[in-house]
Parts: sequence; structure tokens; C-alpha cells
Amino acid sequence: MPADPATPVVLAVFGPTGVGKTALAIALADVLRARGDDPVAVSADALQVYRGLELLTGVATPAQQRRLEHRLVSFVPIDARFSVAEHARLAHAEIDGLLAAGRTPIVVGGTGLYLRAALAELELRPAAPDEVRARWTDALRSEGAPALHAELTRRAPHAAAGVSPNDAHRIVRLLELHELGELEPPATEQPNQLWTEQTRRPTRLLGVTMDRDALYARIDARVDAMVAAGAAEEVRAAHVAGASETARKALGFEQLLAGDVDAMKRRTRNYARRQLTWLRKLPAVELVDLTERTPEDAARELLSSAA
Repeated sequence: MPADPATPVVLAVFGPTGVGKTALAIALADVLRARGDDPVAVSADALQVYRGLELLTGVATPAQQRRLEHRLVSFVPIDARFSVAEHARLAHAEIDGLLAAGRTPIVVGGTGLYLRAALAELELRPAAPDEVRARWTDALRSEGAPALHAELTRRAPHAAAGVSPNDAHRIVRLLELHELGELEPPATEQPNQLWTEQTRRPTRLLGVTMDRDALYARIDARVDAMVAAGAAEEVRAAHVAGASETARKALGFEQLLAGDVDAMKRRTRNYARRQLTWLRKLPAVELVDLTERTPEDAARELLSSAA
């Protein structure tokens, strides 16, 4: 969605884990800065908010953050719960403030719902009270996700039809919403609900892709680098510090806690595959393939029309 160069525009960089979103955001910032702009990255990631999980969640390194300021990362205590509604409020304030100051927000994320919440006005359903969440979480531990999916099918078949029997987090959330009387058709989030035209501010949605085999190789190498840098120790420290239920949803948390690096790689590859599928269904997305070109070349090409 190329816009009038005089119109402040949000750049949104979305893509699967390990594809190079941070590198592209920094390259975009370099081009913008050369033109006299002052860009800032705003994270739209569900887990990068946690302080103490920087290695595991792939937060931009200190060196990268010196090249491009990143906001909404590493600010939530590891033992706290955090919701998409809270993130939406903070992201909207950051984006609006940057645009008001004449700066370019570069929203960066791989969590679809958090990206949507940052860019659009969503009707977000309420968080469940602690006692309701605890009851369904206990049921998940004792009965397993397929059994709870069967219960969801009995109570709300329209909701169960759109979720995998093994998607424990989504099943528990839908059962919570049903109990709160907040589950009305359609209950599932659909990717095509995010249209660039429906965003709060004029936005270019850049979907970063890569050949799947190349991406999987990058993911495996990235996991190895995380482990070598101390990600397992980071996870153990978070566990001892009482990591919250939401913090523990970080990709690889439970696998590294169990010492199973191969399982972390498999889970990450599977998640990346789902992200790519979701990405390619987004209307008005500008696909940016980084398989055989550098982030710098991609950034120059993407911003050439706005020169």
C-alpha cells in the first residue's frame, strides 16, 4: 500500500521466527535515517515483553538496539501475566506518540494476534478470572487437550471446529470464554480480518518470507546459537524465579527446561510453518522474500517508491 510520501506511515514487518525480521527492520531504519527520518521499532511479539527471556525470544541484541531503538521489549517481570489487551493499549500509545513527533514506527513481530492488536482496533474479549483459568488449567493437566476439545465440541461446536484438538492454549481460552458467556460465533480469529485499510493509521504491511528449507536451516542454526549463548540457563533461571503461565509459552521454554534441544527445533519449525501459512493469507500484504537477497537490498527496493 504505497502512500503519499507526505503522509506519516507505519511500517509493519511480520514473518516467521528466524526469517530475519529484525535485520530487515534495521535495514529499513538505515534507509529512512539517511533521508532525515528518525525511526523506532515497536515490538508486536507476545513473549519478547518478558525481562529475562531475551535469548529465548530473540529480542534484538544490545548492538542491534544501538542501531535501532526497540520499544515494548524486556519490560514485564518474568512472574507476571500479560495480555494482548494490555499490549494493544501500550502499542497504540507508542505508535501515536511517534507519529505525532514526526517519526516512523516500525512495528516488528511474529505473533499474529499481537500484530493485529498493535495495528488495528480489536474487540478483545475479557481475561478470565484467576479461579476460572486455574480450574481449566488443572483440567488440562489431568485430562489432556483432546479431552477438553471434546468438551468444547459439546458446549460450542462452532468454536471447536476451528481449533486443533492439540492446541491446548486455544482450547482452554475458548472454554474460559464460554463459561464467561463471551463465546459467540464466529469464535476463531481469521487472518483476513487484518486488512491494511482497517488499521488505525496508514500502514504498509511487509510480510517477510523465505524458501522453507532455507528457513528451517536458519531455525536450526539459530536454536544452536541460542543454546550456545546460554538460553538453557536463562530458562532455568526463569523457572526458579517463578515464570508465569504466559511467560512459559515462549517457544522452547519447556523443551530447554527438559534439556531437549531437538524437540525445541521441531516445535520451532512447526510454528514457523504455521506463521508462513497465516502470512500468505493476509490481504494487502507486500511479500518480501529474503531467500536470495540481503535485507539491505530489500529495504532499498521497498522504500524506493517513497523517495
